[in-house]
Amino acid sequence: MNHLPRFLLIFPIIAALTFTAPAEASNKGWSIASDISRNALVASAFLVPALQEDWNGDLQALGSIGAAFALTQSAKQAFPRLRPDGSDYDSFPSGHSSTSFAAAATLQNRYGWKAGIPAQLVAAFVGVARVQAHKHYWSDVMIGAAIGEATGFLITSKHNPDVEVIPFGDTKSAGVVALVKF
Repeated sequence: MNHLPRFLLIFPIIAALTFTAPAEASNKGWSIASDISRNALVASAFLVPALQEDWNGDLQALGSIGAAFALTQSAKQAFPRLRPDGSDYDSFPSGHSSTSFAAAATLQNRYGWKAGIPAQLVAAFVGVARVQAHKHYWSDVMIGAAIGEATGFLITSKHNPDVEVIPFGDTKSAGVVALVKF
């Protein structure tokens, strides 16, 4: 299963756009839409590689999204900021945005623009929805997006079925083996 039909690369993203348009322009509607969209992007970042048996892609998605999450949580602790709705001091930076953009950047860098553009549009929707829900300021979303894009593009490499990178480790040593088909 080396090559999936192209529509399968963007199907989860299209589904997210279809089902997340806020039914009403309320803070809760926007918040729910951002939750669904973020979750669909993260699921897509893992599902697309898994369907292609691209386990390195799944590993890289985990690294990208995990790094974005860790950096965001550290920044939230270091720079507490009251949310626009006054609910808590976890506004800066936007975790929804960092996670969404990490997933989108992973899909784009690994599988190209046909997966990347729809994913980036969904990630942008998540950022807009967080502002509309009064959970974040624009600066929170922009910094979250920058964190996500950076982790996604720095940790993820382009998919090449002729190259396989396999990490290994035990209690005494660790390393990486690269297999290249000529």
